[in-house]
Amino acid sequence: MHDEVLERCQAVFPQWRDLGVGDFTFDDPKGFSSFTMGVRVADESDAVSPPAVLYRQLAGKENAILDFATERDTFLLLGEAQVAAHCYHYDEDYRLEEFYRGRTLRADEVFDPVIQRKVADQLFRLHRLEPANLPEETFFELLFAQWGALARHVLGEGRSAFSPEEQEMCEDLQEIYSPETLEKVLLCLPDRSPVFCHNDTYHGNVMLLDDGTIKLLDFEFSCLNHIAFDFANLFAETVMEHGFSEPPHFRIAEPRFTDADLASLVGFYVDNLDLATEAERTQEIAQLVAETRRALLLSDYMYAMAALPLALEPIQKIRFIPYAHQRFRKFLAAWDVEFA
Repeated sequence: MHDEVLERCQAVFPQWRDLGVGDFTFDDPKGFSSFTMGVRVADESDAVSPPAVLYRQLAGKENAILDFATERDTFLLLGEAQVAAHCYHYDEDYRLEEFYRGRTLRADEVFDPVIQRKVADQLFRLHRLEPANLPEETFFELLFAQWGALARHVLGEGRSAFSPEEQEMCEDLQEIYSPETLEKVLLCLPDRSPVFCHNDTYHGNVMLLDDGTIKLLDFEFSCLNHIAFDFANLFAETVMEHGFSEPPHFRIAEPRFTDADLASLVGFYVDNLDLATEAERTQEIAQLVAETRRALLLSDYMYAMAALPLALEPIQKIRFIPYAHQRFRKFLAAWDVEFA
C-alpha cells in the first residue's frame, strides 16, 4: 500500500520523485467508507514541498451521498472558503489534501467552552455556503435511498458471513430500511429550512491544530440538512465506551451531556446571528436546543446505517453488526419515548 500511495503522490509532487518509501512516514489508515493516511517526509530538514499530505482513498466507496462531480466541486469550494483543507489533486480514485498539524479532539473536549465556540464559528461559516448542484433531497432522504439498498444486501445475502449471534442481530436490523422507519426519521426533523450541513461532526472529525485553530474534517456526507443535526453529532459519540474484555468490547453508555452543554454550543453559534434583542437570542437558543435534543435520535439512526455497509469488508477492526444493532435499538427506544 505504501508503494502505491507514494507513487500517486510523486505523480503530483515533483520534489518527491527522487525519494523512496524509506524517506517517508505513513500513518495507519483511518476511516470508514473511505480511508485516509498521513504521508510525511521523515527528515523534516529536507527542503521538500509539500513536507506532508493527507492521502484519501476514494475508489470502492459505495455509500457516497453525492455523485462524484458534485462531491468534488463541493469539496473544492470548501477549500477555497478555507473551511476544508486545500486540495492538491482530486480524481475518482484518490485525492491529496493539505496536511493539518495537530490532532483530532478527544471526546471529553467537546464540553470545553473554548473548543465549543471555535466549532460553532466554523459551523456557522459552513452553513452559509451554497455549493452548486446539490440534490433537493435532504441528508436523511438521500441516506435512506442510497444506504438502504446496501443495508438490505448485508443483512440478507451477506448474513451468512457473520456468527450465529450476529445473524440474530441481522434479523432485528432488517427494520432499519423499512418505509416505516423512514417515517419515524422524518418526524424527528425540525420545521426549519435546510441548509448546507456537515452531517458527521463527531469529535474525531474535528481537528485541533497546533496553533489552537479548529478545523472540520471529512465532508463526504455533506449536503442539505437541518443545522440541529450538526450540533447533535458533536455530542453523539461521547456515549461510546471501549476497551471491555467481553465481546463486542464496547457499549453505548448513558449520555454525559445535558441541555446546558447543548445550550452552550448553540449559544456560541447564535452569537453569530444578527438578533435585535436578548429575548430573541434566548428564544432562538431554546428552540435550537429542543431541535438538537430530538436530532440526537437521528445520530443513532445515521451511525447504525453507516456501519452496515462496512460489516462485510471493514477498514477498522470493529464489530459493525453489534455496533449497528446497539445504535438502532437506541434510536427505536428513544423514538418511542419521544413520540409515545
